[in-house]
Amino acid sequence: MHRWEVVIREIIFKSIFVRMADMDTFNFSDKKVLVRVDFNVPFDSQFHITDDTRIKASLPTINKILAEGGSVILMSHLGRPKAGYEEKFSLSHLVAHLSKLLKVNVRFATDCIGPEAERAARELQTGDVLLLENLRFHPQEEKGDKDFARALAGLGDAYVNDAFGTAHRAHASTAVIAQFFDGNKMFGFLMADEINNAEHLLHNAKHPFTAILGGAKVSDKILIIENLMEKVDHMVIGGGMAFTFIKGEGGNIGSSLLEADKVEYTTMLKKKAADKKVSISLPADAVAADKFANDANTQICEAANIPDGWMGLDIGPDSVKRFCEVIRNSKTILWNGPMGVFEMSNFANGTKEVAHAIAEATSAGAYSLIGGGDSAAAINKFGLANQVSYVSTGGGALLEFIEGKELPGIRMMMEN
Repeated sequence: MHRWEVVIREIIFKSIFVRMADMDTFNFSDKKVLVRVDFNVPFDSQFHITDDTRIKASLPTINKILAEGGSVILMSHLGRPKAGYEEKFSLSHLVAHLSKLLKVNVRFATDCIGPEAERAARELQTGDVLLLENLRFHPQEEKGDKDFARALAGLGDAYVNDAFGTAHRAHASTAVIAQFFDGNKMFGFLMADEINNAEHLLHNAKHPFTAILGGAKVSDKILIIENLMEKVDHMVIGGGMAFTFIKGEGGNIGSSLLEADKVEYTTMLKKKAADKKVSISLPADAVAADKFANDANTQICEAANIPDGWMGLDIGPDSVKRFCEVIRNSKTILWNGPMGVFEMSNFANGTKEVAHAIAEATSAGAYSLIGGGDSAAAINKFGLANQVSYVSTGGGALLEFIEGKELPGIRMMMEN
């Protein structure tokens, strides 16, 4: 990103922060407030919510509106339904849990537009909460259809966007709808926190600044690597993506994940990092398995010398020690992506130890941002969410923000 782009971006976001005061000063009394939330949460086979982090993150915004005499109409998507209604993607499964969290009897509309939604919204009284059915049961949502957005807008008097996790999508409920609420639209507390923390990371980071990147593919992280290369002192790379780097150094990675078409890129990236004096730490050893399963046979071996037929599914003990030393000596930390297949207990140690090292560094005064997605799931799994600076609810949105992309869900809120 060129310096003039950075200056313009900083000016734009200073204007956003001025708008953030709207949530604190807006008069919600007797208003029916449409709140776009991100309730895209995981369920088990019995439709019990297995991680309600995103729901809990929306509570301050909802409770603020209710406490000031307003009523709330909640809009969200859930999953990726293909053709209309599918029970497994119905937001009706959230009603009981949401009612318990809010301590109110949450109402539910079996559609998000049309006669029933209109009637339910019309009947709302002060302090009531209405949850609309999954927006994505209508294809117009993802298409950013203006008429669909207008129908949603007609349900309320004001609009609050508190869904950072979908801010990178130009969907009807996240971006297009804003044009129908000139003067009565604002960001919720969660959205404000997400933007503030991402901006802090990008423009107010203390050094040493370390980015910990994991996950399966180099291709998923190219843009974030490129942008962070201008800002960080260290890059710690684990997960499946590390093996593409190791292959580029001539290593034998057995059956480990490999993006053959990105090997040349990793070689170029390492040269670029050396020119910019950015250190890249790759795994020295790995926990290798003879199959992709928790009950696989395992062995610790050099990450660059994995036997044929074996695959690296976690970083090894020497890598844990080296990575954690870098982390503990950092003043700013971004973590995006696990070190291994942490969902399987036998391959979770690397991710767990990195999470603990981040918590320790934070306790010692570092600023730490956990970048949504699998990293957020891991930090919650290990019970460390309250021991880091901030856990983002938006995986893809945060990545695109850090990559320097313009997010429609933010831009459209600023336009008249």
